[in-house]
Amino acid sequence: MSQGKSEPIPEETEEIGRRVIGCAITVHRILGPGFREPIYHRAFCLELDSVGLSFECEKSVSVPYKQWAIPGHRIDLLVGGVVIVEVKVVSRVKDLHKRQVVSYLKATNLRLGFVMNFNVDILKDGGIKRVVR
Repeated sequence: MSQGKSEPIPEETEEIGRRVIGCAITVHRILGPGFREPIYHRAFCLELDSVGLSFECEKSVSVPYKQWAIPGHRIDLLVGGVVIVEVKVVSRVKDLHKRQVVSYLKATNLRLGFVMNFNVDILKDGGIKRVVR
């Protein structure tokens, strides 16, 4: 059964989401802004690993379409099997980036994702965009 938007996100998923945010803040405090996306992606993976969170990098998923599955969708990070993270280094997060995470959530039937933009002075002041489906 598919969960609706009005249903709360499970506490276990929320807890993983909080830990993901903590890892992103740690990476940003150490590196600051200015590096290219692959550097943040790798540092983020190292930080997730150091706190014991399981994750998959560049996770391939298929998009369901009628009775077919269309391959080719790739998620930056899938954490704990329940939280999607899209790593960005952009001047500002656009609706396009959030819609991209929504498409990942739809394709995987998951509920919680984040766009993490490391190109900001303070990550918690605009670099973290929570996306819920």
